[in-house]
Amino acid sequence: MAAIEPQLYAAEHFRSQGKPPENLDAWECVARALSYVGQGTRAGDAAAEALCQRAIAISPDYGPAYSLLAIVAVRRVSFSGDLKSVLPEASANARTALGLDERDSWAHIAQGMVFFRMRRHGDAVRAYRRALDLNPNSALAHAALGHALAAQGAQEEAIKSAEHGLRLSPGDPRVAAQASHVLVFARFAAGDYAESAALAQEMIARYPEYLPAHYVLIAAHAMKGDLEAASAALAAPLRLRPEFSLVWLHENMPWIGEISERLIEGWRKAGVPPGG
Repeated sequence: MAAIEPQLYAAEHFRSQGKPPENLDAWECVARALSYVGQGTRAGDAAAEALCQRAIAISPDYGPAYSLLAIVAVRRVSFSGDLKSVLPEASANARTALGLDERDSWAHIAQGMVFFRMRRHGDAVRAYRRALDLNPNSALAHAALGHALAAQGAQEEAIKSAEHGLRLSPGDPRVAAQASHVLVFARFAAGDYAESAALAQEMIARYPEYLPAHYVLIAAHAMKGDLEAASAALAAPLRLRPEFSLVWLHENMPWIGEISERLIEGWRKAGVPPGG
């Protein structure tokens, strides 16, 4: 059952498309919400959030709705707002999902994503590994684990985890987006700025509204000495997020330590506004 989970959700999404939202049951709401999350857009995430709320209204004890709601809340910072405004909501929904079913891998993925954004990378790794204990074929857990590993400096292991997630579910846009971001970040963390920039550009072509890829692209260009390209890459974040600044990045990005220092160095070189 676990091995075909993404395909089951996808099939249910297509089946549910013919029904108006008021006729969707909780499971169908989450299936459709997952598809919206895969769009990698602000509008898609807003639609997913509304469907998760609908699922909870139909079935208050349906854990996956809380898990996905926590994930969407954390992702909201990728499009607008700031982390401190979403963390209480995301944390509460992840805890609710775990309380409803500690053996649901989705609940541990949600908890891992909350931990990751709190810069608790070791806790995030443990949460993702618990998700994989429960469902070894969770492509999203493998991809998300890669992000936390990369933040800890385990770049090669991170890349392998992300690539394994892609192999498990090559047609899942949610996994593709997560794994792509891991590869972009891991290459930057490893000091391969040219490859990081190339991968970031590929990701932006698929998900132009997903700002974290833009952030790494700016820093990667600057760190490899191409300040003209870095300055050009800065235009999109400034347009899509008016509050974009070094202060905002320092307060809201999940990276710490030496990797964070190199990112900040790149952003400064590129001319990211200081903010404050």
